[in-house]
Amino acid sequence: MGCAGSSQTKGDDSAKKIRKPKPWKHPQPITRAQLNQMREEFWDTAPHYGGRKEIWDALRGAAEVELSLAQAIVDSAGVIVSSADLTTCYDERGAKYELPNYVLSEPTNLIQES
Repeated sequence: MGCAGSSQTKGDDSAKKIRKPKPWKHPQPITRAQLNQMREEFWDTAPHYGGRKEIWDALRGAAEVELSLAQAIVDSAGVIVSSADLTTCYDERGAKYELPNYVLSEPTNLIQES
């Protein structure tokens, strides 16, 4: 007889570790204020496109902290990371969550304000 839990460990091995997104460039240079406005607009509207609000909240929390804490957030929320940079994730019910680069990192052409 096999162990009933033995098949569960395979799923744990395939869990993706979060990594920093690849550098990206916005179509036109933007300021930090513009970037922050784009992020706020995304997070305000994202739950209206489906999925569960608590998962969106967890993804926002993960997007706004360092990688080790982000990993703990998505793991505890039950988020299934499809793309290691968090651009594509799923919840336990199979709902898809897509995050744009601008909520995960800064563009390479961010205008530095003095």
